[in-house]
Amino acid sequence: MSAVVQLRTTSETQRDLSPQDLVDLARSKAPDDRHRLLMGVIALCESAAPATPLPAALGEIFLTLAAQAEHEIRRQLSERLAQADWAPPALIDMLALDEIDIAAPVIAASPLLKDAALIRVLVETTLEHQIAVARRPNLSGGVVDAILDRADPVTMTALASNRSAEIGEAAMHRLVEHSRRIAGLRAPLARHPRLSEGLAQELYQWVGQALRQSIGERFQIDDRLLNAAVREASAKASRTPVWRPLPNGRNAEDRERQEMERRLVDKLQAAGQLRPGILIRALREQRYGLFEQALGQLGGFSPAQVRAAIHSSTAEPLYLACTAVGLDKAVFASVLVELRKLTDGLPGAGGWTATPMNSHSAARAFRQMMERSATV
Repeated sequence: MSAVVQLRTTSETQRDLSPQDLVDLARSKAPDDRHRLLMGVIALCESAAPATPLPAALGEIFLTLAAQAEHEIRRQLSERLAQADWAPPALIDMLALDEIDIAAPVIAASPLLKDAALIRVLVETTLEHQIAVARRPNLSGGVVDAILDRADPVTMTALASNRSAEIGEAAMHRLVEHSRRIAGLRAPLARHPRLSEGLAQELYQWVGQALRQSIGERFQIDDRLLNAAVREASAKASRTPVWRPLPNGRNAEDRERQEMERRLVDKLQAAGQLRPGILIRALREQRYGLFEQALGQLGGFSPAQVRAAIHSSTAEPLYLACTAVGLDKAVFASVLVELRKLTDGLPGAGGWTATPMNSHSAARAFRQMMERSATV
């Protein structure tokens, strides 16, 4: 008999369990006890009034269960707690970071999932999780900005289709700007209720004929003026050099991207969600600017110090900086490989000394090394 079937068929026998009984079951590793535990927890959930705060013991049960339970049990917990306003927030946050079929219900509906947790989901999880966040009803302006700062095309397209999200004028302008290169954004933006007449004229410049007609009918804009805008934009584009990403921000678009990365890092820092793992994620997504900004913020290093470490003839300074911010030493080699792909081989071919040291010692050694190099 499966765990789920057994739990359902024994529901009545679990209703008399006390909170302490459930705590004892949570500490047990016996499969039968875990089955009894889940049923007892579900029974308490069903009998609790929505506004009744959960006892601390019950919160401990939930967290223990989520950490140890099998996939199907976690999925059922997520579905049951998706709209509950009395569940332990720590459990909701944990479920939101789980596999997507477990995370989806709480990401879509939980009132306990706050902006900081949603931003953490954006940074630490899969593309499917990010899309679920972008589709969340009544998404706040802060999370909208975090999605735009990450600038993932699929996630932004999901956001543009979210009519209840708090997308202000500035955020709409950013979406319209992104639609210049992301064709999938154009249709949902053309139909978005917050699209203003000014942004409609801008959007018109790079949409197809069908959407031009839709925009023209919706705003009653003179098609001749729009066509003139298209011709002007085309002429301007023909005079504009092709942009290519450069590590040091040598043109306006690159500087704008670096500013977006800085805002994302600031939001993560303010939400208490800035962690060393973002360095690995930034490199895997080929976002050099995010790596640079995050390393500086995590370690309290100046931009000049971070750039000096990356442009060094050896990997020693970068190794110390990464160790100082808590990056696992075991993954530094892979970090270095990914970084060199983005920087034409920087830092140089010289290696590093994997000396055992804590983060404070590494930070001190890094700053001393930077001070010495600045005086040379």
